[in-house]
Amino acid sequence: MAPKGKVYRGSVKDFPGFDASQDAEALYNAMKGFGSDKEAILDLITSRSNKQRVEICQAYKSLYGKDLIADLKYELTGKFERLIVSLMRPPAYSDAKEIKDAIAGIGTDEKCLIEILASRTNQEIHDLAAAYKDAYERDLEADVVGDTSGHFKKMLVVLLQGTREEDDVVSEDLVEQDAKDLLEAGELKWGTDEAQFIYILGRRSKQHLRLVFDEYLKISGKPIERSIRAELSGDFEKLMLAVVKCVRSTAEYFAERLYKAMKGLGTRDNTLIRIMVSRSEIDMLDIREVFRTKYEKSLYNMIKEDTSGEYKKALLKLCGGDDDAAGEFFPEAAQVAYRMWELSAVAKVELRGTVQPTGSFNDDGDAQVLRKAMKGLGTDEGAIIEVLTQRSNAQRQQILKAYKAHYGRDLMADLKSELSGSLAKLILGLMLTPAQYDAKQLRKAVEGAGTDESVLIEIMATRNNQEIAAINEAYQEAYHKRLEDDLSSDTSGHFKRILVSLALGNRDEGPENLTQAHEDAKVVAETLKLADVSSNDSSDSLETRFLSILCTRSYAHLRRVFQEFIKMTNHDVEHAIRKRMSGDVRDAFVAIVRSVKNKPAFFADKLYKSMKGAGTDERTLTRIMVSRSEIDLLNIRGEFMDLFDKSLHRMIEKDTSGDYRKALLALCGGED
Repeated sequence: MAPKGKVYRGSVKDFPGFDASQDAEALYNAMKGFGSDKEAILDLITSRSNKQRVEICQAYKSLYGKDLIADLKYELTGKFERLIVSLMRPPAYSDAKEIKDAIAGIGTDEKCLIEILASRTNQEIHDLAAAYKDAYERDLEADVVGDTSGHFKKMLVVLLQGTREEDDVVSEDLVEQDAKDLLEAGELKWGTDEAQFIYILGRRSKQHLRLVFDEYLKISGKPIERSIRAELSGDFEKLMLAVVKCVRSTAEYFAERLYKAMKGLGTRDNTLIRIMVSRSEIDMLDIREVFRTKYEKSLYNMIKEDTSGEYKKALLKLCGGDDDAAGEFFPEAAQVAYRMWELSAVAKVELRGTVQPTGSFNDDGDAQVLRKAMKGLGTDEGAIIEVLTQRSNAQRQQILKAYKAHYGRDLMADLKSELSGSLAKLILGLMLTPAQYDAKQLRKAVEGAGTDESVLIEIMATRNNQEIAAINEAYQEAYHKRLEDDLSSDTSGHFKRILVSLALGNRDEGPENLTQAHEDAKVVAETLKLADVSSNDSSDSLETRFLSILCTRSYAHLRRVFQEFIKMTNHDVEHAIRKRMSGDVRDAFVAIVRSVKNKPAFFADKLYKSMKGAGTDERTLTRIMVSRSEIDLLNIRGEFMDLFDKSLHRMIEKDTSGDYRKALLALCGGED
């Protein structure tokens, strides 16, 4: 089971009081006569370890002179049969069968090759090659080489050697050199030196590579995954990304593969079966916990919703439990969360917008183009879009003045009368200053019946002190009221206190204070009832301090607080807030935490949610595209691709239409 000194993290264990002959007899009886007792078969096989199943096969042969796998194939059908038969093979033979199926016949299942060869240890690779030779009397490497090509083939061959370094003693000098070599082989080179990527990612130990990736982020300002996407392509790119993901966290890689196998219409059953079988005695508990952390849903429940019949029952047995019911946080998930905060702390990311000031700017010329586009019958929306999406906000303000001076007319009023719908909202939003635009969005969120809390949270939780000060001023000027007063009168309780605190714009801007961070983490832990720390503070006093910490400490300091929190509790703060709080208070605190961790990723997630599923939330889509176009939309695009494996440009293209789509794509600034 688990190697000596390590905690076993599989979901399937040796069955106590195991008797191979007795189990063989039970299976024989379950398949005897007309029909078969599928429930009995799945109950028995999913509750035995692979070593015990192999012994059952041998006992079955001795007792009945028959091949158990052949009998199971005859009695069962479809996905359930594939799952049960896979469980009966030793892991190396199961992998060998998967690879043989992936390269047999016309076409190749590259995703299967990538998944197996990128995730297995040296020993598992050696066992796989031996099993393949034994089962098919063929050489695994020769078959893979014959069915693949180019750099993809070269990297697969390197992985097939099973010679990755396993020494955890790491040289700092070599870490720096490898990070520099990867940067020079990709980002800093005309073309890409793929051989350097293959050598370093295919040979170095996991511990070494994790440090290389951290160093790469420091010197390049971007994660290695983003550089791989920019520099490599096709199956080679997918393979290298899989290697990086497995180096960072094999459990996280498989959690993502399982999620993708079940999300959307249809289920990729081959992938689902392969992973549930292959990881059930290795790290299924870790995969489950990372799955729940990452997707806010338990693997158990997703399988339950996405499958049916005996197939579902067998998969749920392999899953080993429902994390939503358990409600606890496993060490692997805490390690992943801690690593994310580490990456957030070391990243020196340059924020970049997609809209820059245009060269050779002529405000009077632009005013004339816009007037011509709106004069007479019909409106030339294309000309309006071309001018206004390609000018910075400061340049648009100059165009407003030039238009007034040249024609004695209000450009905003003319645009309002000539445009309509979503396009009008987007173009008019671009013509306001950022502070005026945010002020207007906040005003809309609080006026009339009902309050749009999500807009209040999005804006107030993500703006810096200078932006908040400018919004306050713009709000006062436009509506002759204080923003703080409107927020107070339209909200209540802790949610009101959070918004009012953020509206003061007095967040610290200094570095972390380690001693203070430890004390702050204690307050957070006690407020969320997660630590064995005691204080004499009342509940109200704790909540006030918790609120003050999240709303007034600097981002640099909060990163350290959240790392200390993980060390203290073995929980990630975002996960803990989601579990122990509710409603708008929870959403506001989560937004603050996610902004501290990675603000572009927060907006990427909001953009994705605005377009996924049926219908489009155009208000959110417009608001983010307008407000972030000159700040960090390029970064948001990168995070969007990292998080969802699709480009923001493509999703906008698919989800919107007409001139509104044209304007959004212009702001998006290109395809990733």
